[in-house]
Amino acid sequence: MASDVSAFARKPVSGESASQGPETTPDMPLDMTSERADAQLRAEIRLLGRILGDTVRDHEGTDVFDLVESIRQASIRFHRDEDVSALHELEAMLNGRSIAETVRIVRAFSYFSHLANIAEDQNHIRQTRNHSDAGLATAATTLAGTVDRACDAGFSKEQLRDFFNDALVSPVLTAHPTEVRRKSTIDREMEIAELLADRDRTQMTSEELAENDEQLRRCVATLWQTNLLRRTKLTVLDEVQNGLSFYDYTFLKQLPRLINLLEDRLTPEDDDDDELASFLRMGSWIGGDRDGNPFVTADVLRGTLQMQCERVMNFYIEELQQLYGELSLAVPLVKISQELKTLCERSPDVSVHRDREPYRRAVNGIYARLKATARGLDVDTVGRPVDEVDPYPNVEAFSDDLDIIHRSLVENGSRVIARGRLRRLRRAVDCFGFHLASLDLRQNSAVHERTIAELFEVAAPGTDYLSLSEEERCKLLARELKTVRPLISPFVSYSEETTSELDVLRAAAEAHAQFGRKVIRQSIVSMAEGISDILEIAVLLKEAGLIDPNGRSHINLVPLFETIEDLRNCAGIMDRALSLPEYRRLVDSRGGLQEVMLGYSDSNKDGGFVTSGWELYKAEISLVDVFAKQNVRLRLFHGRGGSVGRGGGPSYEAVLAQPGGAVNGQIRLTEQGEIISSKYSNPEVGRQNLEILAAATLEASLLQPQHSAPREEYLAAMEELSALAFASYRGLVYETEGFEDYFWASTVINEISTLNIGSRPSSRSKAKRIENLRAIPWVFSWAQCRLMLPGWYGFGSAVTEWLGKNPDKGLDFLRELYREWPFFRMLLSNMDMVLSKSSIAVASRYAELVPDKTLRDTIFQRIRAEWQSSINWLLKIMDQERLLGHNPLLERSIRHRFPYLDPLNHVQVEFLKAHRAKNEDPQVLRGIQITINGISAGLRNSG
Repeated sequence: MASDVSAFARKPVSGESASQGPETTPDMPLDMTSERADAQLRAEIRLLGRILGDTVRDHEGTDVFDLVESIRQASIRFHRDEDVSALHELEAMLNGRSIAETVRIVRAFSYFSHLANIAEDQNHIRQTRNHSDAGLATAATTLAGTVDRACDAGFSKEQLRDFFNDALVSPVLTAHPTEVRRKSTIDREMEIAELLADRDRTQMTSEELAENDEQLRRCVATLWQTNLLRRTKLTVLDEVQNGLSFYDYTFLKQLPRLINLLEDRLTPEDDDDDELASFLRMGSWIGGDRDGNPFVTADVLRGTLQMQCERVMNFYIEELQQLYGELSLAVPLVKISQELKTLCERSPDVSVHRDREPYRRAVNGIYARLKATARGLDVDTVGRPVDEVDPYPNVEAFSDDLDIIHRSLVENGSRVIARGRLRRLRRAVDCFGFHLASLDLRQNSAVHERTIAELFEVAAPGTDYLSLSEEERCKLLARELKTVRPLISPFVSYSEETTSELDVLRAAAEAHAQFGRKVIRQSIVSMAEGISDILEIAVLLKEAGLIDPNGRSHINLVPLFETIEDLRNCAGIMDRALSLPEYRRLVDSRGGLQEVMLGYSDSNKDGGFVTSGWELYKAEISLVDVFAKQNVRLRLFHGRGGSVGRGGGPSYEAVLAQPGGAVNGQIRLTEQGEIISSKYSNPEVGRQNLEILAAATLEASLLQPQHSAPREEYLAAMEELSALAFASYRGLVYETEGFEDYFWASTVINEISTLNIGSRPSSRSKAKRIENLRAIPWVFSWAQCRLMLPGWYGFGSAVTEWLGKNPDKGLDFLRELYREWPFFRMLLSNMDMVLSKSSIAVASRYAELVPDKTLRDTIFQRIRAEWQSSINWLLKIMDQERLLGHNPLLERSIRHRFPYLDPLNHVQVEFLKAHRAKNEDPQVLRGIQITINGISAGLRNSG
């Protein structure tokens, strides 16, 4: 984002191009292509900024336009030149406005952040294409590059096919509420992105350029007149609908395309039988995650699965309609197979027009059966009505019919036709089935505990399950797993909570019968603290018919370990669980694979960034060793958030930083909140992100050292650093008197709860204790005030104390850790990024909101000192002169955002003062909400 160029300046001449120019040539040096792409980025931001400025002028008047531009210029001078007079000028302009006028200013700066994000995404696509054109398609994070390195390392293509045929890479979409944008605004932003892409890739005539320019203006004008924020609270099914949008944008088309491209790279050209397994599978929590969300019920679960089925069925029907148009092949010009003849004979299409077009007749028959299948599943579909025919009994039968068409084409000389839309459709059916995505069930262990206690007490009064020891509970539960008689009585009225839990599990069993067993494959137990927590859900699933008394399970039982203490204990818990015959039978029935989920968010809130990262790493080492001893395959599910404080950061580096043996071809990870839209709204960006996950999984599994731990002295140093950082973090957050009051007063935590960005409550209880607060609003609040405290606090103190205790090793040893150890390098790299987005000057304004001056000064000065210490040591260890010194593109992007973020922060503070002073003007709260939106957009990964 070019800060030295007016974003709200002159009105451009119609047809002016922001991105069109001489195309990149393959022999152009990479630095030239990167420089050209960066110049195009600045031009696109200027173009969008001018259009936004014109829109503001047209709809709000010249006075507002001039004021927005003056504020922007003053903010730039303050940041670029550290001009204190510019700061005073900025404050005077912002403080002297009416509430209504200030809200209009805030909307302008918020929208500029959104438009700048669009331009940066387009620039990312352009850079990737430039690399490809320059012969650098085998870059580190591409699948092609990783496959080539694997081949260079001695792996044959057959071995790589075997790897992917046994692999699973699964992004899991969640509804965690950090996406503050509405779908209406996302759709308009996507239109703008497509228009920019057209300018970039098409040699337009002057008329076409003028039309494109007008379309851009129309989109921005529509955005300006669209509510940035939702006026009503989202329901769970609203969240489901929003999540399904990304299948239309990206997954339904790009995921099959990516797998097919890899298949082409690994399979001989004339071998159509050796098809690659669909190792990329989508997962979802939206509509199945009950932990802390009382609105996820059995009816919501059923509604979610119906909506997923409807989305994928309509995609298939639309593709079949297109395929019908393409397969106009006629006999006797082509020959067909006998099985295709049989398929045609079963088709209800008896039109004479299709007598000599067997493929169209076959497609019509498939279309009719798919429509009948949708009706049987109570799903509404698009397209023409059809006569009554037999529905498909399952998705495999649908796939078999498509395979008949494929084989007939290949056998009769039309392989090139079979490799088009038909191939993509066949792959999509294999990836998405009739269920679209596997929906996880999740519930807190405490709920399972109460449910089991009630069931036992009703069945055997006096059991008093809650008073039993862990050992006694495990014996009782293990015995119950082998019992044929039901624990539940149809003649008893259970509590509302127990009834709800049982209804959800019964609905899951119904879904298995209706959509197939892939529809719900995991039941996750959050806050797992012992073996009984896993056995409790096993007994409940048995009562629902998803586990039978013979030890066969139709669903994976997945413990989620979240707190620091639970991470330290998880390997021991799993060792004992896998040694328990009743539980081991369940694991063996699932192919000898056990999934374990690790929580990044609560562990960070519990112990701080450094300790959370270290305890997660140690837990993985221990789990790898335990599972090797038990001869059980481990699959880790990483509960990563968007922000660094919740496990976010670059996915490629995060996967490669796992200890040896922790990936092994199997990985699931959550995609949350605003990260979903930033990664998967644009189809090309979405495919690149899917490719990064697949490439990292291959690299970590085959090309990284497979021993579980690095050198012992590295581990010892990290253990000591973690303990010191833990003491510093806990000392501030949990042991400093008044810190809770400071947090609630100096952040927007109260006001975040007024945003209609999710169906789930922001806190586990009404108490203000940090322990009761969910990790997402905790991290989100610190991001809004620009401290980003969960992403770094404790590091500076830890390094200072460690160096004092280890003078013999000194700074050179920490620099060695950074160079040689991917885990430590990722830890510091993420801190580097999050600290670059912080601003202690802005944060000081929020500290002024704390009414107790002594408390305010004491805590803020402590935070300021730790912030400065952390930056100082980070730069020395990474051998940088400034933050992001090794990443100039990201540094420039973040630095140029500050002039647009700072006015939003300044206004947010003033609105917070007014709101807390009981100003009843509804625009005050609305203004706060809009600033939250704009700051979140500017930071991009804040929750």
